[in-house]
Amino acid sequence: MTTNNPTPEWKLICRVDDIPVLGSRRVARPQGLDVAIFRNDAGGVFALLDRCPHKGGPLSQGIVFGTHVACPLHNWTIGLCDGQASAPDEGCTPKFAVKVEDGAVYLDASEMATVATDLTRPIAGPARRTVGV
Repeated sequence: MTTNNPTPEWKLICRVDDIPVLGSRRVARPQGLDVAIFRNDAGGVFALLDRCPHKGGPLSQGIVFGTHVACPLHNWTIGLCDGQASAPDEGCTPKFAVKVEDGAVYLDASEMATVATDLTRPIAGPARRTVGV
């Protein structure tokens, strides 16, 4: 667990048991996309922006295996420890510092307020054109 903030202010998010094993839980933020908190079968807890670096798929809906999650849209494998896409794919999604203490999960409040707050999810579907009247 590393953080860019030398003295993080930890914000209580949930209990570890609130995150399904091999699953995730989404945490809404006032600005920016949700953060996805993942739990693997070894008891590890990880947090990434809920956005695949490929086409913006919701990683929280992916399948967790080991220390990776498979994006539900195109099956890209994203590392839970660092947010890096596995080769041959390239890209990275922002990660968030996590602290687990006495069964509770905490995220760094400063990171929640500042990291990747400008990113959006791509809009899928057919392009729309305005037809002149």
